Amino acid sequence: MRRGSRSRKPAEPERAPLTTPPVGGAYRPLSDADRDAVIEHAFDMLENVGMADAPPGLVTRLIAGGARERSDGRILLPRSMVEGALSRAPSTVSLPGFVEDNGVSIGGQGVHIGTGGAAVQVLDAATGTYRDSELRDLWSMMRVLDEMPNIHYGLRPLIARDMIDHLELDLNTAFAITAATAKPTGLSFTSEATVDPVIDLFDAALGGEGQFAKQPFSMAVIVHAVPPLRFSPEGYEIMERAIARGMIIQSCSAGQAGATSPPSLAGSLAQGLAEILAAVVMADAIKPGHPCIHAFMPFVSDLRTGAMTGGSGEAAVISAAASQLLGHLDIPHAVSAGITEAKSADIQAGYEKSYTVSLSAHAGADMVQLSVGMLGSIMVASPETLVIDSDMCGAILRSVRGVEVQPSYLDLSIIEDVVSGDGHYLGEPQTLELMRSEYVYPDLGDRTTVDEWVAAGEPSIWSRAQQRVAEILAQGRPAHLSLEREAAIRDAFPIHLEESS
Repeated sequence: MRRGSRSRKPAEPERAPLTTPPVGGAYRPLSDADRDAVIEHAFDMLENVGMADAPPGLVTRLIAGGARERSDGRILLPRSMVEGALSRAPSTVSLPGFVEDNGVSIGGQGVHIGTGGAAVQVLDAATGTYRDSELRDLWSMMRVLDEMPNIHYGLRPLIARDMIDHLELDLNTAFAITAATAKPTGLSFTSEATVDPVIDLFDAALGGEGQFAKQPFSMAVIVHAVPPLRFSPEGYEIMERAIARGMIIQSCSAGQAGATSPPSLAGSLAQGLAEILAAVVMADAIKPGHPCIHAFMPFVSDLRTGAMTGGSGEAAVISAAASQLLGHLDIPHAVSAGITEAKSADIQAGYEKSYTVSLSAHAGADMVQLSVGMLGSIMVASPETLVIDSDMCGAILRSVRGVEVQPSYLDLSIIEDVVSGDGHYLGEPQTLELMRSEYVYPDLGDRTTVDEWVAAGEPSIWSRAQQRVAEILAQGRPAHLSLEREAAIRDAFPIHLEESS
């Protein structure tokens, strides 16, 4: 274990309050008739085509619950069985943070922005070059995330490629994200065998055996299905063990239109929805009523090359439609948005991220993932991009709130006072009162005059992001994980993250 020499005193900086998640749903890319047609096709798919590759343990559970096994081994899930699982599944999931006040409520309770992905490279801001992502980069990303007011939760955004052993990878991933942020988190497992050790580490972080089950601050992100329409045996094993240890589940279906799902957006939506409904049935077969969030990520292909295109207009509208479908079925959910094919935080990155996140947010997505800090088709992570994207998300979340009308906002007496007096509203009490509640201000976005900007040395948003990241990382470790509990974790587990990182 490496040990650093920097100060061990936890930083306690002031931070902006977390943005209240606004309630979306005004944008509806599917008409009611088209929405219902897609849903019906998904139910028909499960009942008549079914799912392949169910492992024996899952087959036994599903057959006992009313499923049928076709002669070719595919498991058919009758509509009544799926509807029964939906009726038992919670429509709202409370996801606590490591500090419980940082928790969020998922399922019709507003739009939440978060990270996600499995980047294998990071963009080095100082040199402008790309390199393999490491454990220290994961801590840095999550530490910056902890300070971002418009980011509500953090799923592991990158792979620590300097961790070779699977158990050490999962343990160190769990430690890095837990030590870096008090917000709700999530991570994936390399196998069922690493679930218990990771949750033991979470127990130690909270102060003792069984504590994590009482405060499950980190989700298990599980790929339960392999499109098209196949169960993942490994995903089932991980889900079974994670549920047994009290972990909140986030299932994931990620078909790619034109490749692993139909080329039409409607067909791709129907197949992906069928795979999400299969996850609802799977979780119900393991433990009815267990809290689950379902990530419906219908990716899109550039049919000229077959490559994924997450920043396209098609990707924007299909993710919004996925949210509309799951919202209608009352399923707590996440969708993917904010993906860009751009390799740096340039104009392309800005416009691809902004319209994809905006559409999903306005469609009322419970959770918008892969939306911050990622470049290069989610293969590259960057804390500077994360800071810039948080600024963007603040404006998007404000737009979802819409225009709020109160009687005091339409008060003739205020108008009379102004037109009969100074002729402007700058010094009015209502102006000062609404300065923070009605308006959102960027942290990095430049609103100076041209002359002021030139006089300041013509700083770019990238240079301002670099400065903000440096300020956050210079503060060192946050205070939520006590030094005593961190020391106990380091004594009990093979932790490779440098102390006081």
